Amino acid sequence: MSILEVKDLSIAFNQYTTGLKQETIKVISNLSVALEEGEILAVVGASGSGKSLLAHAILGILPNNANVSGTIAYNGEALTAKRQSALRGTEIALIPQSVNYLDPLMRVGKQVRTSAREGDAVVSQRAVFERFHLQPDVERMFPFQLSGGMARRTLLSTAIVSGAKVIIADEPTPGLDPAVMREALSNFREFADQGCAVMLITHDIESALTIADKIAVFYAGTTVEIAPVEDFTGNGEALRHPYSKALWRALPQNDFIPIPGSQPRPDHLPPGCLFAPRCPLATHTCDQAQPEMRNLRDGVVRCIHAT
Repeated sequence: MSILEVKDLSIAFNQYTTGLKQETIKVISNLSVALEEGEILAVVGASGSGKSLLAHAILGILPNNANVSGTIAYNGEALTAKRQSALRGTEIALIPQSVNYLDPLMRVGKQVRTSAREGDAVVSQRAVFERFHLQPDVERMFPFQLSGGMARRTLLSTAIVSGAKVIIADEPTPGLDPAVMREALSNFREFADQGCAVMLITHDIESALTIADKIAVFYAGTTVEIAPVEDFTGNGEALRHPYSKALWRALPQNDFIPIPGSQPRPDHLPPGCLFAPRCPLATHTCDQAQPEMRNLRDGVVRCIHAT
């Protein structure tokens, strides 16, 4: 059984336009994904595809103007707002994309210690700082005194000492030097090998492939494919969705072929398949309705043409 399951998640925001008129813009539609214990699921996709919003929805930290539908379950039970509040930072930990999540008025060592749930908090904090090459004097610094890389390592330390069963890491490696980045990624792999579940949200597919078990590909606010990491190889012939294949072939280490067109804005989504306007396989049928996710070759895909 999945420890965390998101099914048919849709998120829309109420926004004011000219003349104090309101409009509702859907930014995530029918998004489904699941996390297994002992597994790393890497979530990839272009900016604006819904990756960070998914993390915020799971943690229950979306803004008040968000309308959410669908289900999110943790350990088989619905993740209600009350349950999200109770589990946030304890059993489910977020390593956020922005370093602004650090309290600007609290020394960083103390911030990390507040997340420790077992053992001596000071010992745990100092051990993890040493692990990430943060000097002893860093624990007495305030966030504004840290470099970007130091701040990210502090956020990573907070999640590690929490003992969480689910870690959601939203772009955790930018700003880290290569050695520290490899260390951070290896720690995620270590967490998973110890039975934790890790969701790694990233633009860096190449790094994700070194530690992930599965890759979930997002496009325009929904899941288009979830595939075993082994399928991301060669020319992408093992992949299922046309966007996944195009994304893979667009990488510099592959063919470096750009994808024609651009991802649609949330307020200008096409009817039917969201990728259809850019897809070489698109037919009239693709414009009729968004395809359902279906199982195919040990993965799942949202495309009627996938074989």
